[in-house]
Amino acid sequence: MALSFTRRIVKTRRISLLFVFLLAVIVILPTCAINPVTGRRQLMFMSESQEIRLGSEYDPQVIASFGLYENEPLMELIEEKGREMGKVSHRPELEYHFRILDTPVINAFAVPGGYIYFTRGILAQFNNEAEMMGVLGHELGHITARHSASRYTKQQLGQLLLIGGIIVSEEFRKYGQYAMVGMQLLFLSFSREDEREADRLGVEYSSKLGYDARKKADFFEVLKKMRLDSEQGGIPTFLSTHPDPGDRYNSVIREAEKWQDSLDFSSWEVNREGYLQMLDGMVYGEDPRQGYVEDNVFYHPNFEFRFAYPSGWELENSALQVTMAPGERDALMIFAIAREETLSKAVDNTMSNLEVDVTQKRETTVNGMPAIAVQATQTLEQSGGETQTLRILSYFIDYDDTYYGFVGVSDERDYNKYSSLFESSMISFDKLTDESKINVEPTRISIKEVQKEATLADAFRSFDVPEEKMEEFAFLNNMELKERVEPGTLLKIGE
Repeated sequence: MALSFTRRIVKTRRISLLFVFLLAVIVILPTCAINPVTGRRQLMFMSESQEIRLGSEYDPQVIASFGLYENEPLMELIEEKGREMGKVSHRPELEYHFRILDTPVINAFAVPGGYIYFTRGILAQFNNEAEMMGVLGHELGHITARHSASRYTKQQLGQLLLIGGIIVSEEFRKYGQYAMVGMQLLFLSFSREDEREADRLGVEYSSKLGYDARKKADFFEVLKKMRLDSEQGGIPTFLSTHPDPGDRYNSVIREAEKWQDSLDFSSWEVNREGYLQMLDGMVYGEDPRQGYVEDNVFYHPNFEFRFAYPSGWELENSALQVTMAPGERDALMIFAIAREETLSKAVDNTMSNLEVDVTQKRETTVNGMPAIAVQATQTLEQSGGETQTLRILSYFIDYDDTYYGFVGVSDERDYNKYSSLFESSMISFDKLTDESKINVEPTRISIKEVQKEATLADAFRSFDVPEEKMEEFAFLNNMELKERVEPGTLLKIGE
């Protein structure tokens, strides 16, 4: 969690948004452009130069929001093959950029202008290099066909508000504008036509590099299984951003066979073993070093702090901040870092940026650390001329010249119900000194070789996999527990 408070605020006529990044506003005029893939003219509100600028402005915020995952062999493979793929695509002149994001959620997505992102979660889910290259080609296809730019145009966006932060759960919508929540534009769902076209392009591009594009169809089996577990917080899953339009499995198989009949390759690359070996040691699931919860206490081993939060509240941890809300969804508390020169500046600049009316400010201490407590209000205009008054309690704490801030917000009518809960959490902030909490290690992928023919379940038992983890690891390998595996087969488990 690389925490940060924003200094910029998105203003509208009715509301003043708390903790929102106004990263860019690009005014776009409609033009008729030639689609690089179809060769046909289409109405487009975004020029290619605007596309490229959009991607370059967005990329640092994506990285700041989710963090990068370091896996040099995988990164080298993705960059090398991705650039080769770009050269055989319909936009060979475009410069492509590739990133691995440090999140366990299964997703891959593209930003206009040539930026493609894989989560470590989706890379762990792939079972061979050809499967990964098929999805890479799919995302590159969204870029070459200008699908995102077209979606913006169809939604008649006169300007693009690029907002950095986490994607909070639907239940947080009431106060979502206060949680630095944006990035909606990253995760627009594509149409059935867009998905089918990206599938076709992904097959074409990966086939031209000599990969067996039929393996990309295997990932649709993963999508089917993901439907059973759609409740994932944070960044949306591949299933939500790439809705399944139907019989994509068979369509991809047919398209792959067509390209294999037309291209002159003596064999088609799959590379299961080499790919799986690159996954060995990769962090699997949530990484507790970036923050974890035990008994309503949030611990951050890397930054060595801890704080409690109210019982029954939901907590979401991202690379930018920690967001907490009660079950009633009528309050919100955010914890983040205030990057300023002094504690006083951290307070003054944050309050100024939030455009709140400070009613009280006092110096204090929190567990021996200098702190400043602030109370404030903010009046919002509602439809029909009505107003809503919010009350805000904040604590800013100096932890060895790093300034951390809490902000709690609720409607004025509910403030008395929540103020003591806000404050008890804020003053619980303390240095983390418990070595057992600091030295916690994440689960990592371990590649195991099957020694004798057996069912997948029996192979897992030979690797001492707990019974309650078998279904999870079967999904990780895109297999069934009753399926038979041959000696020498490599399998992924978490240890």
